[in-house]
Order: sequence, then C-alpha cells, then structure tokens
Amino acid sequence: NRRMIGHGALAEKALVPVLPKKENFPYTIRLVAESMASNGSTSMASVCAGTLALMDGGVPIKRPVAGIASGLMMMDSENFVVLTDIQGPEDHHGDMDFKVAGTRTGITAVQMDVKVSGIPIPILIEAFEKAKIARHKILDVIEKEISKPRSEISNNAPKIITVSIDKDKIGLVIGTGGKTIKEIKEKTGVDEINIEDDGTIFITGKNGSAEKAREIIKIITTDR
Repeated sequence: NRRMIGHGALAEKALVPVLPKKENFPYTIRLVAESMASNGSTSMASVCAGTLALMDGGVPIKRPVAGIASGLMMMDSENFVVLTDIQGPEDHHGDMDFKVAGTRTGITAVQMDVKVSGIPIPILIEAFEKAKIARHKILDVIEKEISKPRSEISNNAPKIITVSIDKDKIGLVIGTGGKTIKEIKEKTGVDEINIEDDGTIFITGKNGSAEKAREIIKIITTDR
C-alpha cells in the first residue's frame, strides 16, 4: 500500500548514500525488510536492520546508518515536549512525526509529518539534536554487534570479479563465433562472463572459478 511504499522509499534513500560504487562492487543488491508490527517507525527500523544485513552480507558500505522517529506534544511555541523514539499512541495523538536517518558524520534522509500549522525553528533544532543523540546510541549497539562489513560476501552469493582490458582486445576474449569465451567457461566452470563495450569484464562464479577465468583472460590479453 501507499504507506509501505513510502516507508520503503525513505529507508532506501537513507542507505543509498553509503553504498559502494558499481565499479568497486558490481552486484545487484536486494534488501527486504519485513515488519511484524508498527509502533513508531518501520522505516527507521528497516534502516537499522538494513545496515546490519548489508554489513553481514559483505557489502562494503562506507559507514553504518541508523534512524530514529521523534514526536512532539505542543500547546504553543513556549510549551512543548519533543519525544524521542515515539510509540503508536504518541504518533497518533502527537503533533509531529519526524524521522531522521544518518551516520555518525551526517544525515542521509529526513521526513516530517505535522498536524500543526508549523514547527518553530527552536523546536526543530531540539528535535535534530535529540535525534542525533539517539542515532549515535543506536550506532553504538550496531557497531558492538558488527563493527564493519565482512571482508568477503556470503558463500551463498556468487563472487563477481572485475577485469579491465583494452577494448581492442575484446575480440581475443570472445573468439571466432564465441569459441574462446565458451572454452573459458567450460574449463573454469564460471557462471557468467559479461563484457562491456569499454573493455570492462564482469566474471561471476563460485569456489574460485572466477579467479581461474580472470587468470586465463589476463594471459590471452597480455602483450607478448
């Protein structure tokens, strides 16, 4: 539904800035968050769980991301209380639902829903400050469990190795009628070899097959 799409989009926006570039990590990443209940912010829970999943899966993210939902009970600009990590009733009866996600060095995503005509700047400043404190506490918990991305991707995922060759030598790797590339696949057992027009080659395989194919390609394309 619309709410799920919106929360998913916010969680994605929060995590995208820390993802590695394609040339450094040429994988398609599919991240699924299944929330069994909604009692504050499923999007911010998805951000925290997503960070753990990415690091555990060996995705070399720049740094962990966490998120928190803040609320507000306001009579006027002088009489108010900013709430941190709001529950369902506080969201329903409160005047603000303010979601902030980010790393220790900055914010990656923000979303605000309000039921009042406007939020005074001092209240907004306090909300950002409290959200930062809460975010850092959550990051402490995340980093205590897993301090950095695992050095290798999961064994359940095929390894992708990138090789760059002179585009004039692409024909040597493919061979007449694709003969050479077929022989490489048969000899090494790789899952796939994809060659881009600029000479970038993506080799996908398990159990060392990708590394074997890379060595053969290097031999074929090295000037003698």
